[in-house]
Amino acid sequence: MQEVNIIGAGLSGCEACYQLLKRGVKVNLFEMKPKNFTPAHKNPNFCELVCSNSLKSVDLENAKGLLKKELETLDSLVIKVAYNTRVPAGKALSVDREKFSEEVTKVLKSYKNLKIFSEEVESFDLSKPTILATGPLTTQKLGNFIKKIIKSEKDLYFFDAIAPIVTQESLNTEHYFIQDRYNKGDADYINCPMNKEEYEVFYNELINAQTVQLKDFENKKVFEGCMPVEVLAKRGIKSLLFGPLKPMGLIDPKTNKRPYAVVQLRKENLSADMFNLVGFQTNLTFKEQKRVFGLIPALNNAEFVRYGVMHKNMFINAPNVLNEFYQLKEYPNIFIIGQLSGIEGYVESISSGLYAGINMYNLINNKKFVKLEKFTAIGSLPYYITHAKPENFQPMNMNFGIILDNLGLQNCKNKVELINNAINEILRVKGEI
Repeated sequence: MQEVNIIGAGLSGCEACYQLLKRGVKVNLFEMKPKNFTPAHKNPNFCELVCSNSLKSVDLENAKGLLKKELETLDSLVIKVAYNTRVPAGKALSVDREKFSEEVTKVLKSYKNLKIFSEEVESFDLSKPTILATGPLTTQKLGNFIKKIIKSEKDLYFFDAIAPIVTQESLNTEHYFIQDRYNKGDADYINCPMNKEEYEVFYNELINAQTVQLKDFENKKVFEGCMPVEVLAKRGIKSLLFGPLKPMGLIDPKTNKRPYAVVQLRKENLSADMFNLVGFQTNLTFKEQKRVFGLIPALNNAEFVRYGVMHKNMFINAPNVLNEFYQLKEYPNIFIIGQLSGIEGYVESISSGLYAGINMYNLINNKKFVKLEKFTAIGSLPYYITHAKPENFQPMNMNFGIILDNLGLQNCKNKVELINNAINEILRVKGEI
């Protein structure tokens, strides 16, 4: 049987690798860690989460919940491990990041048909079946090679950001309460309220705080889905109140009223001694993060175990170069998956790895491709990115709007029917593979 090369051991690469390994395919997995790390990566294991420990909602009425259900049904390794390493976070699938990466790595390494090459790939043989899964932090040399392959100067870059983490014991207990929005969940979030005066002081300092000079990047385009908190704040004094600091669904037990603004902290690990500032990805200098975020009463003496940082995020112009199976149009034995393909999000990346892994197996065995319809969550993503307008293409997270747009519908009259149709289609496909 022909070998398959997979470049990149992130979420999409690991999922594609598993789908091929379990079908008996010999896989050469290229991952530059632990010899080399990007500015955002620190864990030597595969499948590292760098932005958040949350894989979003598991609620089926949420599009990301549907996506996870479909992946679980089709035997996604990464989703299975996520549930095995889950930490309490209401209806969100949050994981212990260290255990998550460790377990995925352990499972993949248990296959004898896997060869691992710890080296940086700068180019590759276009004649060999290859899955490119190097993600948003693709190195410049490989990025230049990709640019030559797709014959386009329209490679797009935007800035991505990582939120800070604080220790639980350093928080001011007098100024926070534990509660999930609308009491949905198991009270896994720490809520840090601010009154109007406190918020306005915080806001003014935030929009005037010193930021890191981003000299190493080629473009200063900010992706809407992972926008630095200070950039969002500059859109208007109330912008944060409808974003990461929205108080909806929360009641402060000390006042029995909804706060003016609330910063939510989410568990970073199982021991619940570290918490992530939800929505607080940032480009502020470390010194300014300590000062400005310390204006939040519950964080006035907070210990930061990780400050927020910015990093490059690269993606291709999918409508011009990919088909609905994540294949390059000019090189059908090359698949580009994960965030490099133009989708956005962890679970979305996992779905591309599963889809590409299954069909790479079919490709090298001269079998008919499995097609996931555009009304399924998994199938909707590649359909959407390959049918978007190339002149203003932007990465997209999973949402029901994608499915509706794919179907040419203006609104969703029956979400239950939409969900059931998707699940039934996935169950049908499961019987084929």
